[in-house]
Amino acid sequence: MFQDEARFGRITDTRRCWCPKPVRPIVTAMVTQEYTYAYAAVSIADGELDTLILPHVNGNCMQLFLNEVAARHPDDHIVMVLDGAGWHQSQELALPENLRLLKLPPYSPELNPVEHLWDELREKAFPNLVFDSLDALERHLESALREMENDIARVRSIVAWPWIIDALVN
Repeated sequence: MFQDEARFGRITDTRRCWCPKPVRPIVTAMVTQEYTYAYAAVSIADGELDTLILPHVNGNCMQLFLNEVAARHPDDHIVMVLDGAGWHQSQELALPENLRLLKLPPYSPELNPVEHLWDELREKAFPNLVFDSLDALERHLESALREMENDIARVRSIVAWPWIIDALVN
């Protein structure tokens, strides 16, 4: 499985949109400092996606996420590939029995296919939206993540990169 986190906040990502001439579309924008974080781990082989929304990126939240993934796959031996973020390397992490961590080389986010899931999520589920509260943002994020988790074919089409599949097969 490949793992990553992404920050989602009450900040608008305005994008172009179509409307008939001479009308100019009006898009509300908001800049605020409220954020939440989505954690995701994806199985490249079958496109199965596990996600969790947590309030921070730190060792405690990472531990919750690792425990959750391990509990969702009790009969699997999981090698989780992740970046070198500080909370991934915490000495206080207690790895579940069925899970091992494998670190990507430094400064190589392009090697993690989960980054493309975040791009897809932001592009399809979050353009030109303003949320009244962090709870509203989290409800929308939960819905979008659940939809993505349930669409295994779509997830697999995004993350099943040939070089990763070849490495798994050989």
